[in-house]
Order: sequence, then structure tokens, then C-alpha cells
Amino acid sequence: MSASPPPISPLIALLTAARVWDAELTDALKPIGLTTRKYGLLGHIRGRPGISFSELARRSRITVQSAHTAVATLVAAGLVEDSTAQAGAASTLRVTPSGEAVLARAAEAVATLDGRLSADLPEVADALREVMRRSFGGSAPD
Repeated sequence: MSASPPPISPLIALLTAARVWDAELTDALKPIGLTTRKYGLLGHIRGRPGISFSELARRSRITVQSAHTAVATLVAAGLVEDSTAQAGAASTLRVTPSGEAVLARAAEAVATLDGRLSADLPEVADALREVMRRSFGGSAPD
């Protein structure tokens, strides 16, 4: 008697699909000089100029130390400005004009991938949009 295969887990299917599309996004962002993490950090900084490192870390689901390290690379690349007056003072992070240009190029890459996903799997794209509407009011989660 052969055992029947276990049912497909929606959670595992979603995670598998997410990894595939994350790899696609990683490949699309690489020529722009971004990783998915840096792209997310830039988006959070643009969305909330003056955001604290602790809030940036919380929203990005990374440690504060990792946020400091990542932001330092964004500052070194000229994409973010940290106008902290002195050590120990609250940071005032903002995206620079160069950072805005990089974000615009990244948005084009995301739009291309969104178009592919919508063309290849329209029912999945529609379901994901509905999940976002129900769970987060149509915007990205914090």
C-alpha cells in the first residue's frame, strides 16, 4: 500500500513562491546597486524622513545594529543623508536626490516584475492585492 502524498500546504507554497520572486527582485535590483534590504530601508526612510534607527530596525525587522550598518552603506553611497548633530543625538535620516533617482529606477524594476507576475499568474496577483487590502488597508505593512 503506497502512502498518498501530503496535501500541499498554502503556507509552504507561498514561502516557496516568495523565494522565487525575491530572487527575481534581487537580480533586478543588483544593477541598480541595491539589495532588497537596502531597497526596503530606503523606502522606509523616504516614507518617514527623520525616522529613528530603532523605528527603522523595527519596521525592517532587523536589529538596530544592522540598521546602523546598512544606513552607513547608504550614506557612503550618497543615497541617504544623516544630519545627526552629535554622537548620541537623534538621527535625522532622509533620502538624497541620488537616493530618489535610485528609488525611481527600482520602482521601474518592480513594475516590470509586477507586470510579469500579473501576466503569468493573474489570479495570484489579484489574491495578493486583496490580502494587502484586507490586512494593511492597501499599503505596505510597517
